[in-house]
Amino acid sequence: MQIADLPIAPALAACYAEKGIRALYPPQADCVEKGLFEGNNLLIAIPTASGKTLVAEMAMHHHIGRGGKCLYIVPLRALANEKYDDFSGKGVRVGIATGDFDRRDDYLGRNDIIVATSEKVDSLLRNKTNWLSEVSLLVLDEVHLIDSPDRGATLEMVITKLRHKNPAMQIIALSATIGNPESLAGWLDAELIESEWRPVDLREGVYYHGCIHFPDNDRPVERRTKHEDLDLCLDTISENGQCLVFVSSRKNAEAFAKRAAAGLKLESPVLTGYAESIRSKADTDTEKTLAACVAHGAAFHHAGLKKEERRIVEQGFREGAIKVISSTPTLAAGLNLPARRVIIRDYLRFNSGEGMVPIPVREYRQMAGRAGRPHLDPYGESVLIAKGEEMIDELFDCYIEAPAEDVRSQCANEAVICSHILSLIATGFAREHDELTAFMEKTFYAASSESPAILKRAVHRVLEFLRESEMILEVGEWIEPTEYGSLVSRLYLNPWSAERIATTLPRVDGYSDIGLLQLLCTTPDMPTLYVRKNDAYYLDKFIAEHGEELWTEIPWHADEGFERSLKTALLLNDWANELGEEMICERYGVGPGDVYAMVESVNWLIHASRQLAGMFAPELAKSIEEMELRMKHGIRPELLPIVRLRGIGRVRARRLFNNGFTSLDAIRSAGPEKLGRILGQGIAAQIFEQLEGKRDAIGEEPADQQSTLFHFG
Repeated sequence: MQIADLPIAPALAACYAEKGIRALYPPQADCVEKGLFEGNNLLIAIPTASGKTLVAEMAMHHHIGRGGKCLYIVPLRALANEKYDDFSGKGVRVGIATGDFDRRDDYLGRNDIIVATSEKVDSLLRNKTNWLSEVSLLVLDEVHLIDSPDRGATLEMVITKLRHKNPAMQIIALSATIGNPESLAGWLDAELIESEWRPVDLREGVYYHGCIHFPDNDRPVERRTKHEDLDLCLDTISENGQCLVFVSSRKNAEAFAKRAAAGLKLESPVLTGYAESIRSKADTDTEKTLAACVAHGAAFHHAGLKKEERRIVEQGFREGAIKVISSTPTLAAGLNLPARRVIIRDYLRFNSGEGMVPIPVREYRQMAGRAGRPHLDPYGESVLIAKGEEMIDELFDCYIEAPAEDVRSQCANEAVICSHILSLIATGFAREHDELTAFMEKTFYAASSESPAILKRAVHRVLEFLRESEMILEVGEWIEPTEYGSLVSRLYLNPWSAERIATTLPRVDGYSDIGLLQLLCTTPDMPTLYVRKNDAYYLDKFIAEHGEELWTEIPWHADEGFERSLKTALLLNDWANELGEEMICERYGVGPGDVYAMVESVNWLIHASRQLAGMFAPELAKSIEEMELRMKHGIRPELLPIVRLRGIGRVRARRLFNNGFTSLDAIRSAGPEKLGRILGQGIAAQIFEQLEGKRDAIGEEPADQQSTLFHFG
């Protein structure tokens, strides 16, 4: 089937032709035949790199050509950025939304395609964003994540709400790994397109003792080093291929990258350029190690790195300069980064409370699906490494020949759906018990479960909690939100988090930075750090010296949850007191990316706490507002007046303060020339444009841009 014969805009067809794409792959042609351009719902369950995104893009342009609007939901922010780049520059307006959960973001409605995370869409629904009713096509990327314990319920409820809001909306759901696609397709009223076809042949095998065992043949691998995983990489790289190596931890990823760099010993101006880009902004040993590895053709990739560092690694790999990346499984979760050979070295992973457990088949398939670069590789290889000969057959049985796990709904977990039940009531989706029941009966859980009573009991217990916490009022069958409940829903807070904050704030005796931060770190909305053995002494020392500053009760016995919350709060407190990034990473055993993630999470909770304080503890609101700005920039209180200037972050603000510029008046009095000697003439000119009112008002965000969390200048 030729693309020129399809009902898409000539400009889009020309974009594809420039890339050499003139005909559809067989699974893509199946999608057209099943009603892609006729408005039929489709569940497309085909392997990675088989062209799912192109199918969705053609459908989106078809809708746009008829005056429609398209919403593309992704599970990860990194994937949102990738899709935004993919869809841009093709004659339509593309927007992206991933943060700021209490904003309506009406400006996004000016776009033809909006790429967003499921959490952001849920927030837009709660804030009654008007343009959502105009969505004519909903694309669900990685739809199998509907069974994710962390975010699956949010995706499921978003789908259910949007279908309720826009009954005529077309849905295209994409996935490579679903064990029960018929069940999910039935819920979506979708045509099912299944296929094992791939543009590059995938060979799956198990390596043991110098040989890869494939189902139909064996392939010997030359022993070049003492390390089997490195031998497998060198074998492929010698044939001009690239490798992805999946391991169980960040520490293992970094250790392998160092061995690979020492084994490869590659040198080139391109690699030197990438390495220098990383090294020039490196503040920690982890970043310096990454730069050293990249200089010799190897890299590691995990959530502990800064976004910019991950971007450089991905770009270097796509361009073929970096030959091998070692990674935790996060890299396999949707990012388009194929390689000739994928090596799954570690198929056991540590789970708290369980120890080392096998990874799911679905996770294996996500990793294996990265093998084979279209138009570059004659084939792709996925290789598991057996620890013993008896493991060869077991790995074939448990992974290579095993079906993916079924997708299961998470909507019967009351801890997960509490927030969603409140939002249904607060936004008017359901205002009576019968309406609430009817809505929940539209969920995937209700459609696929043999025990509907479990969901009913979970909803009943959630309503009981919301009523007792005074977030809702019930008068007979009628349910309505209180002012408190409406605020919690708009803030996108877990009601249990909100209740913990709202009941604690009025009881505290005076404001305390660490008291606020540790309280927020005890809520379900805040991820916390693991506590190492050598952390105990420092935590106990802090409690002995500053325990009276905490707002939560200090347990008399070892309590993992309390210790994790306190360790995380101390990290955040150090950030807000301008401790250097390298020192924070060393002190707490984290990477720069972890620091940013923690700050981003808590800053949202501080913002929400300020709103709750206005309702329940007004005397704390100003102090919490100051902490919100301090946490955003990572500054001490004395720098607050200065960071309200655009382009001034923690580094430039401290430099100004230390040179006597302690206020905006002091900066005005000095004049641009004197300021330029400290910050540079360009920055000084920008600052005085703000002070003279020629640029955006100080401290305000432009209406058509998303706020940025970190300002390092």
